[in-house]
Amino acid sequence: MKIYAHRGCSGTYPENTLAAFRAAAKLPIDGVEIDVQLTKDGKMVVIHDEKINRTTDGKGYVKDKMLDELQSYDCGSWFSDEWSGERIPTLDEVMDVFQDTPHRLNIEIKSDIFPYDGLVDKVINLATKKGMLDRLLISSFNHEDVQKVCLETDLDSAIITSQIYVDIYDYARVIGTNRLHVSLPSAFRKMTTNALQKGAIVYVWTVNSLDYAQELQKIGVHGIFTDYPERMLNELK
Repeated sequence: MKIYAHRGCSGTYPENTLAAFRAAAKLPIDGVEIDVQLTKDGKMVVIHDEKINRTTDGKGYVKDKMLDELQSYDCGSWFSDEWSGERIPTLDEVMDVFQDTPHRLNIEIKSDIFPYDGLVDKVINLATKKGMLDRLLISSFNHEDVQKVCLETDLDSAIITSQIYVDIYDYARVIGTNRLHVSLPSAFRKMTTNALQKGAIVYVWTVNSLDYAQELQKIGVHGIFTDYPERMLNELK
């Protein structure tokens, strides 16, 4: 079962920071999950929430702020004083961390609330420029963006869901993918076991308990996203 660092090593470092990604880059895990949004001036930044309130000392929406302003805020001290001074990174900066590693990069397009037109193309263009396109996996709760990836590229892509579907595999095939990123509660439902039997590639988020990880292994899940990749690496392998 593959292990992906969720927002970097986000259990032990402030999430989606260069510190969290540098820690993940040192681990012999399979990949890393990276949340991407667009600034007011069209720059790609790595942050989970649409608002910066939770993980910085600022307030407001990512989409309403220029890159320079966003990077003036502290996004580490909310987690620990040790990480005060961390800044919201650009996707370019995060990709540089993994430039010389074998990790796959799961870019989550955070367009499930705001559409962020053009974000998918910007991600692909940057990965192409850096020679990292073959390591890319694009996912989103916005299944329209996933369908765009399926229709226009040969890249791996996945739908993300926290919902319970009657037949999620057939739904995913309509979009054009066989990859499903499902929430932990829905992973143990009939929809997931049925999808696995039909040939789906299933990853589960967010798995921080060894007991859950072992149960997921038993049912044939292909990978997990975890806030504690170092712990899971030691305990599962």
